[in-house]
Amino acid sequence: MSGAMVIRAYETSDLDAVIAIFQSAIRGIASADYSPPQIAAWASVDRSAFAAQRASRPTWIASVGSMPAGFADLEPDGHIDMLYVDFAHRRRGVARALLKAVACEADRLGLDALVTEASITARPFFAAQGFRVVAPDTVSKNGQTFQRYRMRRDVVRPRRARDR
Repeated sequence: MSGAMVIRAYETSDLDAVIAIFQSAIRGIASADYSPPQIAAWASVDRSAFAAQRASRPTWIASVGSMPAGFADLEPDGHIDMLYVDFAHRRRGVARALLKAVACEADRLGLDALVTEASITARPFFAAQGFRVVAPDTVSKNGQTFQRYRMRRDVVRPRRARDR
């Protein structure tokens, strides 16, 4: 990696970059676990809906040097809807750094757990970060059916001296 990694808040001017990251991750990383028709359906983006979704919740961007490398979001109930890393930046700690930012926000909000629906591809990453499978799940998008996993990680807060 050239340049330091920086995690920052999403700005509306980041829309094209996060769409490109989303599509790169699906086409380059998830393609190992899903068929070409599934990849085409999943990578299809409605730009205005994507923009509205980003504006509706906190979203973080990871940049390496000047290049956007990944993004993640957090809904008010602790649901991580999206955590994607650009194919060129995979396996370099970008997803871990984004998840750490999400977890810090969850702790700040006093949430009890983080939950997500992980793809077949993302399941090992989330498991390595302390998430457990709650149940297998199936979802349909653009005429394709996808296997995924509902996963959860309880938020553990350090006990303070007065709580003991």
